[in-house]
Amino acid sequence: MVVNETDMKDFIYYAPTEVVFGKCSEEQVASLVKKYGGHKVLVHYGGGSAVRSGLLDKICGILKEGGIEAVLLGGVVPNPRLSKVHEGIELCRREGVDFILSIGGGSVIDSAKAIACGVLYEGEVWDFYEGKADAAAYLPMGCVLTIPAAGSEMSDSSVITNEDGDIKTGYSNNLSRQKFAIMNPERTYTLPPYQTAAGVTDIMMHTMERYFSHDDDMTLTDAVAEALLCTMKDSIFTVLKDPRNYRARAQIMWGGSIAHNDLTGCGTTGDWATHQLEHELSAMFDATHGAGLAAIWPSWARYVYRENVGRFVRFAVNVMGIRNDYTDPEGTALKGIEAMERFYHAIGMPTSIQELIGKDITEAEIEEMVEKCTHGYTCTQGRFKVLSADDIRRIYLMAAGLM
Repeated sequence: MVVNETDMKDFIYYAPTEVVFGKCSEEQVASLVKKYGGHKVLVHYGGGSAVRSGLLDKICGILKEGGIEAVLLGGVVPNPRLSKVHEGIELCRREGVDFILSIGGGSVIDSAKAIACGVLYEGEVWDFYEGKADAAAYLPMGCVLTIPAAGSEMSDSSVITNEDGDIKTGYSNNLSRQKFAIMNPERTYTLPPYQTAAGVTDIMMHTMERYFSHDDDMTLTDAVAEALLCTMKDSIFTVLKDPRNYRARAQIMWGGSIAHNDLTGCGTTGDWATHQLEHELSAMFDATHGAGLAAIWPSWARYVYRENVGRFVRFAVNVMGIRNDYTDPEGTALKGIEAMERFYHAIGMPTSIQELIGKDITEAEIEEMVEKCTHGYTCTQGRFKVLSADDIRRIYLMAAGLM
């Protein structure tokens, strides 16, 4: 069969996670764990917020009342560490855990995913992240989401940092999808403004990585993506002014899931170069992931926009509200990029590496990131424009104000 070049790209959409959304939704946690076969649960969480807020105690109490035994493992940090994954694997094996429940955001969920496959694997769990093996099984997992950002609650992927060499990389496997995701927007009221803004930046970038594509034939997907981006833009300003605005918090929480459960990428070919370049930044400087994306994206956009000016014009007009100058499409595209920079600054996000890390970056540090990003100069990144090591170096230099 001859396929017309304008035919829509085929796709498979798979999003099996049961979402329980709304006020007091965490009260269903015991029944959900039982529904998916859990009897002895690893309760995985991050820092002190789960403890201080009382959520950890509440969850453990509900589990106990439901006859479910809980084993606790906290201490997950942003850019979750392989050492904590190893600790979790050992604990699960020793205690006979049969289900993993995450309380937190993407870092905790990602750590749980790595533990869930590592428990059932005889080798080193890092094999999956290095591409040496594929996980054949995971312990079942669920989560109580408290930080909308990464979208890990409905995605097939996780990102882990190996402290040995500061290597941050991801692994995707459909078996890693959560059985359920409990989402109560009220649990996000106390998030600091910077963390809230960085989360929205990550949410938007998950859709933008899919939106900037050469596949222009999925009108509905584009419209969903644009609606999500506009909603996130509006909601973040509302939340920064009124942190306890339930409606706006709910839009952001649900937006984080929609942005990364592949709905906004149906029929398109994702790029993901900005994410890959940022991973090296946050691995080297332990920067907040969302803020790192804001620091990289404007330079990436200016470097690649000519590959499909029309796509950047559409973004400028439909998302950033720029008036379309039909006589100067490149000018309209660039105004859209500039508007995005203004948006980042308005919500407290950086648009350069110096702003992100608070100091100048050296060319030697940039070269180390280039080498890691290309796995020793052996691979490219991106699909909107395929980026060689030289391209990646130039984008880093642009983001650092060095060219």
